[in-house]
Amino acid sequence: MKAFLALPAGLLLFLSCNQTKTDIIASGTFEGVETIVSAEVTGRIKSLNLEEGQVLKAGDTLGYIDSTQLYLKKKQLLAQVNAVLGKKPDIPVQLATYQEQLKQAIREQKRLSNLVKADAATPKQLDDANAQVAIIRKQINAQQSSLGISSSGLNKETLPLYSQIEQLNDQLSKSMLISELDGTVLTKYAEANEMAVTGKPLYKTADLSTLILRAYFTNNQLHHIKLGQKVKVLVDDDKGQYNTYNGQIEWISSKAEFTPKTIQTKDERANLVYAAKIRIRNDGYLKIGMYAEVSL
Repeated sequence: MKAFLALPAGLLLFLSCNQTKTDIIASGTFEGVETIVSAEVTGRIKSLNLEEGQVLKAGDTLGYIDSTQLYLKKKQLLAQVNAVLGKKPDIPVQLATYQEQLKQAIREQKRLSNLVKADAATPKQLDDANAQVAIIRKQINAQQSSLGISSSGLNKETLPLYSQIEQLNDQLSKSMLISELDGTVLTKYAEANEMAVTGKPLYKTADLSTLILRAYFTNNQLHHIKLGQKVKVLVDDDKGQYNTYNGQIEWISSKAEFTPKTIQTKDERANLVYAAKIRIRNDGYLKIGMYAEVSL
């Protein structure tokens, strides 16, 4: 025990580093879940307040694409809707004459009914009055049905126009460039005053709060790992040592692949390896493409 305590501190550090090194079973590079955001409408980019490295929050307004033509098209469609609806008949006004005739016929019917009771009018006269009331009511029903069909037909003519207006409203909303995700801008592909077309990439973003280490394991190492397992991820620091991060295996490939040229596995004789994804919470020092090693 005394002999061990007498060992120089440098030698103890060397042994400790070697022990850590022997625990390393895989290596790989960090990846991020990258999203390329593209324009959803065509037009000139009027404003784009975006820079590479900028941290975005969902809901941030980044700029807008010129929507003048979309707005004018919407005005045209609204005018067409008003023109079609202007042809709709005013049913109460159209039926007013018939309603007045019906009231007069009903008054005459009641008068004749009283006269018949007093033997001052013949039953035929009352029958004629009753028939007149029934005829006017049928005329009202027929006219109301005709006007209703006409009105309904005009309403149906506006349905395609309203659908086009809804499409334009959707396009107008998409003219506003609003971040839908939290993340950091990795690459900016467009600038203000450039022409945007539907599908043209505007910028690429990734959430760097967590990163994925894609590491490679040999066949004889697979029995040491499983989904959900906690592992240590080692990243070189500026002092020749390791910064250690806690990671969790969230995916293991079911198929073998040839060892990537950029990856040196512990068993250099292995030609086939299995990829695995290990998620690590980023403290701000980890970068996409950075090299790291895995220790159990």
